[in-house]
Amino acid sequence: MRTLLGLLLILLGAAAAAVYASAFIVHQNEQAIVLRFGDPRTVIIEPGLKWKVPVVDTVEIFDKRILDLDTTELEVTTNDQQRLLIDAYTRYRITDPLKFYKNVRTPQRVVQVLGPVVESTIRNVVNTSKLSEVVKDKRESLMKQIASVVNTEGKDYGVEVVDVRLKRANLHPTISKSVFNRMTADRERVATELRAQGDAEKNRITANAEREVTVIRAEATKASDILRGEGEGERNRIFAEAFGRDPEFARFYRAMQACETAFAVKPGEPQTRFLLSPDSTSSVCATFTDGTRPLAAPK
Repeated sequence: MRTLLGLLLILLGAAAAAVYASAFIVHQNEQAIVLRFGDPRTVIIEPGLKWKVPVVDTVEIFDKRILDLDTTELEVTTNDQQRLLIDAYTRYRITDPLKFYKNVRTPQRVVQVLGPVVESTIRNVVNTSKLSEVVKDKRESLMKQIASVVNTEGKDYGVEVVDVRLKRANLHPTISKSVFNRMTADRERVATELRAQGDAEKNRITANAEREVTVIRAEATKASDILRGEGEGERNRIFAEAFGRDPEFARFYRAMQACETAFAVKPGEPQTRFLLSPDSTSSVCATFTDGTRPLAAPK
């Protein structure tokens, strides 16, 4: 009985080992190829528990997710003879594990197989483009063009190129300073033109404002002169009417106005007093400068 029990345990252990060696799991983000002595037998796309022949079969696992491929820095000349230093990266996924295994073998060799394709495509596209198109104007469309070309050639390797991006596109150090100086001069020229346009607009606005001020002042002066003339005419009419009613009062009033005008005191000077006889509007009785010293004897 002990011998039978030991033999049973050995058989169970061997069966468990065989099951363990035969089973393998393909995860949701993985795909696999079952190889028999290095020869591909089965391509597994769906996840789950899978089986193989122990010892005879081996399994190669490949990632389904999007992977990154960094290229080396490239020195490229544009169509307008500008030298650029370009640093790019590629995003791809493995779509055909069998082709990928036959042509690339391992993900580590992607940089050796697909990298030169990406670099040559970048060179070809940039060589036919201008500096402004690579840096600013058509950068997005150029990257799509590069990705399309690489994707066409990448199908032979069982990969799909999702995107190609230019991380950096800088001018070569030997020409960057001259380009910077040219850009600075161009910006200064634009600034000078804008400043001149601003000055011209300021002068135009100032001239219009001064012209309007002159017109408004002229109209106001004209209106004031008209009103002043009408007022003086009305005043003269009233004076004439009043003087016509009482000529004696008119002569007296005019004499008072003449005295006021003739002996007007300037600001800051001492005041002067006049004593006039009640029966004469033209004789001066006495004149005092400071209120004590007489200037003329009364008549």
